Amino acid sequence: MIEMREELQLREGVSAVGPDDFARVVAVWEASVRATHTFVTEADIEVIRPLVRAGLPHVPHVLCVRERAGQVAGFIGVEDGKVEMLFVHPAWRGQGIGRRLLSYAVTTLGARELDVNEQNPRALGFYLRMGFEVVGRSAVDNIGKPYPLLHMCIRRALSPG
Repeated sequence: MIEMREELQLREGVSAVGPDDFARVVAVWEASVRATHTFVTEADIEVIRPLVRAGLPHVPHVLCVRERAGQVAGFIGVEDGKVEMLFVHPAWRGQGIGRRLLSYAVTTLGARELDVNEQNPRALGFYLRMGFEVVGRSAVDNIGKPYPLLHMCIRRALSPG
């Protein structure tokens, strides 16, 4: 595993996601959901996957961190001051990608809000550590599925990193 990690190196900075990256972004989304959203059914993944792909061109800011070979390792989507999506490929979790992307969204794009699945305690913990607080709850997700969402807002400045 150490040898593999030595080969898994990230490029510096945050970069834009373009149409040529969309297939990889969807693959990262799916791998991340399968690793972290154990409450989501296979049928739901099949329904949501094309919605993710179709929605990408309509999100004003889709940014990513890339691995050394140039492939997307994690991505974030921001619209009107709200983080609409943040996913990191499971092979890259724990490498600071989520922190890098969220910090960029807050400090550069002015993101102040996001929703997180209540049933994803690791993501909730991450957002709480990053300075977000729960300000509301919905019993269903954005497409009406029974996956409660916690609505969060940032209350303090992010620390660099």
